[in-house]
Amino acid sequence: MSNLSYIHGASQTPLLGETIGENLRKTVAKFGNREALVCAHQDFRCDYHTLWTQVEQVAKGLLAYQVKKGDRVGIWSPNRYEWVIIQYATARIGAILVNINPAYRVHELEYALRQSGVSLLITAQSFKTSNYVELIAQARPQCPDLQQVIVLDTEWQDLLAKGKSITDADLAAIESTLQFDDPINIQYTSGTTGFPKGATLSHHNILNNGYFVGLRCNYTENDRVCIPVPFYHCFGMVMGNLGCTSHGACMVIPAESFEPLAVLQTVEKERCTSLFGVPTMFIAELQHPDFQRFDYSSLRTGIMAGSPCPVEVMKQVKDKMNMREVTICYGMTETSPVSTQTEKHAPLAKQVATVGTIQDHVEIKIVNPETGAIVPRGVSGELCTRGYSVMLGYWNNEQATAAAIDRAGWMHTGDLATMDSEGYVNIVGRIKDMILRGGENIYPREIEEFLYTHPAVADVQVIGVPDLKYGEEVMAWVKLKENQTVSSEELTTYCKANIAHYKVPRYWRFVDGFPMTVTGKIRKVEMREISIQALGLEAAASVKTA
Repeated sequence: MSNLSYIHGASQTPLLGETIGENLRKTVAKFGNREALVCAHQDFRCDYHTLWTQVEQVAKGLLAYQVKKGDRVGIWSPNRYEWVIIQYATARIGAILVNINPAYRVHELEYALRQSGVSLLITAQSFKTSNYVELIAQARPQCPDLQQVIVLDTEWQDLLAKGKSITDADLAAIESTLQFDDPINIQYTSGTTGFPKGATLSHHNILNNGYFVGLRCNYTENDRVCIPVPFYHCFGMVMGNLGCTSHGACMVIPAESFEPLAVLQTVEKERCTSLFGVPTMFIAELQHPDFQRFDYSSLRTGIMAGSPCPVEVMKQVKDKMNMREVTICYGMTETSPVSTQTEKHAPLAKQVATVGTIQDHVEIKIVNPETGAIVPRGVSGELCTRGYSVMLGYWNNEQATAAAIDRAGWMHTGDLATMDSEGYVNIVGRIKDMILRGGENIYPREIEEFLYTHPAVADVQVIGVPDLKYGEEVMAWVKLKENQTVSSEELTTYCKANIAHYKVPRYWRFVDGFPMTVTGKIRKVEMREISIQALGLEAAASVKTA
């Protein structure tokens, strides 16, 4: 075996060379009478035949709305059964689904709609404290491409009815033009240097990733997968939905957004065999006062990902929730998302303290960030990945794409990792400043740019600090303008009104300046060390994941 940190996921199982629609059609033919989708909070359930019929009706409805192959269709909604149907309907007509985070406020919504050129937006009426219809009205004047808005709560039946004017032949003609390398999905993932970037993914990217993640979970048509993670993220729509439909398993939605009691109730009632979640979700379930009331005997497997995975939590999930085959996944949106995953036959130490081994048909190398040379096994370097899973690029952003994917096709993740002699990967840090808070990727520059808009703020630097519950929390160091005063409470209120809740700093520090290198660069590592000491924080023993 080579001593270098390179590994290739050789596989006896071929890649799926088909579109998402073609794959779903095959599943319906094999498992049409089996339950496909259950949405507990909407009291909705259907088998694969019915799912196919609804997908077809919505696909025709979108064609009746003049949506064409390559057009961008936005979806702004929490987890609902309609989200799933729209995901497959857009794929069947070659429209590009643009996922919009349910937590977005006007500023973020406007940017995503404008940058991707969404022409039709499908939206929920509201979610939690956000009135989506009002927020869209505020954003719409700045979004010249946005021609039509469909509100799920009041216009879903109209969408279905409108499709009656489209024939089977019309839909078949569109489908015959589709290729599996066509772009089918845009997911916004922030960068450390400005606004979010739209990772553009193909049928081939996400269908195969869902399929191979499902294979490692040993999914069959007998599995029922509880999906409390959001659909707007790859965790929900790829590892969840596509992981299920490519194997004939059942998608089970416990609630619009994560509610620990709803998850526990749904697992028992629906006899789920698999459960997804970021570590904070599993912690909330394990610590729920009614945890002991429920029966977890149906559970077998699941996925923990999205943020650092505490070893003790993994052990409790295996023991107390009967998830003896639970896996950890690592990846990023730009790689569809999973590059490594643990396996059930691995030693316990490897299952709970690494992010597993290479996924099928993927390559990984760990390189010296300065020279690009592959480092020896056991030596830390930047993790790079290559293969079918690497995105087509960032939407309308060639410069950012070229910076992320080199000429040999390697995606540079910005994560520092080691690879042991058996090929197990451990993530040890990040080159980039990304903060991982409870499964959400948070990029300091985006928050800094926003805080600069406050009239009292002269300069600001945002860092991540350890947190036992969320893995990391957001902290802002703020330098005020001369003769200006503002409290941390006022800044918190200012943030809450304008940016997603998970981006709002939990900790604030008012300073006269920042630690600098001799060349004038901000030393965020030193800021983090000072903050940890000042706040008396401890980091949990953990593994960083997707």
